Amino acid sequence: MTPEQIIKKFFEEVRSGNNPDYATELMADKVIAHQVISEEDLTVLRTPKEYADHVKEMVEAYGDFSLEIQAFMAQGNKVYVRWKQVGTHVGVVDGYQPTNLPVIEIASAVYRIEDEKIAEYWIQIDRAGIEKQLNRNKIN
Repeated sequence: MTPEQIIKKFFEEVRSGNNPDYATELMADKVIAHQVISEEDLTVLRTPKEYADHVKEMVEAYGDFSLEIQAFMAQGNKVYVRWKQVGTHVGVVDGYQPTNLPVIEIASAVYRIEDEKIAEYWIQIDRAGIEKQLNRNKIN
């Protein structure tokens, strides 16, 4: 599979929440994950199982969310994806109790493919936007 095909399959199966355990087929045994949280870089190693568990937590928090790819570009072994995720706040998120109101996530990532597996990625999520929605949705 080409890098583009791998990432499309990753979004269709894993990141969408449809089949998170398929991460074992598309991700290296240890994936280097670069994240930006509150403007600080954080790099962690993730296994496919840990990533699948993370997606399952998202499904618990946001139900059967929709995922729309808004931009998709590939160059060599790197693929850029920007997406919009829309879910319903049905589970506890960062201490916020469920409100059953919609929550939208806008995020983007660059994935590096090595030996037909995701080996590394750089991700940015509009966490402030999510927190603003959770605050607005909070039941007083």
